[in-house]
Amino acid sequence: MTVLDLTVAAPDGACPVSLHLPDGDGPWPAVIMYPDAAGVRPTFRAMADRLAALGYATLLPDVYYREGDWVPFDVHTVFSDPDERARLASLARSLTADMVIADAGAFLEFLGGRPEVAGNRVGTTGYCMGGRISLIVAGHHADRVGAAASFHGGRLADASDPDSPALFADRVRATVYVAAAENDDLCPPEQLDRLAKAYTEAGVAHTIETYPGAHGFAVPDNVGPYDEALAERHWAALAALYRSL
Repeated sequence: MTVLDLTVAAPDGACPVSLHLPDGDGPWPAVIMYPDAAGVRPTFRAMADRLAALGYATLLPDVYYREGDWVPFDVHTVFSDPDERARLASLARSLTADMVIADAGAFLEFLGGRPEVAGNRVGTTGYCMGGRISLIVAGHHADRVGAAASFHGGRLADASDPDSPALFADRVRATVYVAAAENDDLCPPEQLDRLAKAYTEAGVAHTIETYPGAHGFAVPDNVGPYDEALAERHWAALAALYRSL
């Protein structure tokens, strides 16, 4: 396993990224992995390693690069510490759809110029906040995203959200896989129904499932909600999804 710590010339400055490469000789299809609201941290670097081991050049960007050297969150205490919880919420709110769309353009251009990357079409995946970003990017960079996944993503089809992925379903050319969590206030069943209807009407190949677990089931350092069996199910789903790249 090779991991390259690099920077991408993003719209608002240099964005730190790590590029995780499979063993052996490339090039390989590429996937962009979007972290949850707590941002890049060791557990996501390990997850990017695992995705690379499946045969994909995996790009893990610091989505909060505009904040400079921001202090990482301790996911074990962030939600019980009012100040840290407020800081996390502020960072997450600061990341607009326009920003993530523009940043994705820079990431795609970067990947297109890397000798380790094969082909023009890439995959995306994301978790919690990153799941929504993954689907937004699929709707706004349709010529480049061939497969998009969201795991316990939030606000995937909020009727009051002008940037809802559901509103841009007719632009999507990717195959889409969505795995929601049970009893998740961030993405209740009516949002999943709205998203499914939008993708169906647009003719998008998609699968939307609800896993029998809590929000955060796929991310290992989410100690309470993490579920090893569901995490393995999520890896199997990604492996199947990205075979088309």
